Amino acid sequence: MTRRKIQYWVIPPEANSEFVACMEEVLETYATPYDAAFPVVCMDEQPVQLLKETRVPIPASKDHPRRVDYEYERAGTACIFMFAEPLFGWRKVSVRPHRTKVDWAFEMEALLRTRYAAAEKVILVADNLNTHTKGAFYEAFPPDKARAIVQRLEFRLTPKHGSWLNIAENELSSMTRQCLSGRRVPNIEMLREEADAWAMSSNDRQRGVDWQFTIENARHKLKSLYPKIKH
Repeated sequence: MTRRKIQYWVIPPEANSEFVACMEEVLETYATPYDAAFPVVCMDEQPVQLLKETRVPIPASKDHPRRVDYEYERAGTACIFMFAEPLFGWRKVSVRPHRTKVDWAFEMEALLRTRYAAAEKVILVADNLNTHTKGAFYEAFPPDKARAIVQRLEFRLTPKHGSWLNIAENELSSMTRQCLSGRRVPNIEMLREEADAWAMSSNDRQRGVDWQFTIENARHKLKSLYPKIKH
């Protein structure tokens, strides 16, 4: 039997006006100069399977690498929330047991109350999920506080099949490869420690994001996404 390789890819829709409208709005946001009063913040999230070892690993020696038994025990799940301010070179990673609307609302409120307390409005780039809504704040806080939070946020939602436009997704992918790939994390406490260490190291290096893909690039290279105008 012949086996064929499969490459998984985010395939955008052809000639989709809503896709290009959202895409150009996000690209225009990334082209805006830094403004501390209106910081651009990207966020993404992903679930993580917690895994326990069933046997104690054998430490590495000069003759053998560290040996880990192939068996493991599932220990529940957790969710990583990634927040990144690309122009400032800052990111924050939070770990929660769940990824509900309320969890997301609590994370956003904490950012507005702490790091962005002096900001007039935060420009938020996020995936278009049903948990990333203004209504989520009304499920987590009294109406007056929920409204105050909403007034300090301006959403820039990426289009469906357009998650590549979210810089936080790239940061989350980097963290996964550099910090979690090939490892078994047994509990949420250890996951928090590892995530905090990665974010602190990245922030200490002030690793900013040089986003170069523009609206002009999109109109030229992604021409098939734009509808044909009918006269």
